[in-house]
Amino acid sequence: MTVHFQPTVSPESCPALVLNADFRPLSYYPLSLWSWQDAIKAVFLDRVNIVSEYDKTVRSPSFEMRLPSVVSLKTYIKPSRHPAFTRFNVFLRDRFTCQYCGARDELTFDHVIPRSKGGMTTWENVVAACSPCNLKKADRLPAEAHMWPSLGPYQPTVEDLHQNGRLFPPNYLHDSWMDYLYWDSVLEP
Repeated sequence: MTVHFQPTVSPESCPALVLNADFRPLSYYPLSLWSWQDAIKAVFLDRVNIVSEYDKTVRSPSFEMRLPSVVSLKTYIKPSRHPAFTRFNVFLRDRFTCQYCGARDELTFDHVIPRSKGGMTTWENVVAACSPCNLKKADRLPAEAHMWPSLGPYQPTVEDLHQNGRLFPPNYLHDSWMDYLYWDSVLEP
């Protein structure tokens, strides 16, 4: 089946917010979005319910369908209890801020106890640091460098990351998504 999109609308401008079966987003940051193609495929495979639609339509010779703007999974996916240790998640835990000086540019991550001194690459030993602070601290212990992280490293929960993710809403939020997201208090002037 060939689907034709209305020529005046870019398909990329119509992602679908993906909710778990309990109507909570699968993730806040990055926000759980599917392309319009993936959303339609999931509808046809009977894996999702359409919760809300755009005013935009796709057509083929045999059918016509409004694009889903919000879908919910039919089967509940149990959220992970412990977030994956990734560079991005370290930055999110630390609110995209250098833990030594508060800068938000040129972020890297720093081993509080340097690897050269037995420090491990774990949640409990890594913090976000800007490049200048990371270079300044080098392979020294915090006491040797006279540099202590403002927030000690810790293993965050998924909820910790979701809370922090709400502080950094995406550039685009469709009106139909707002009943399922919690950025509205952050976005108000």
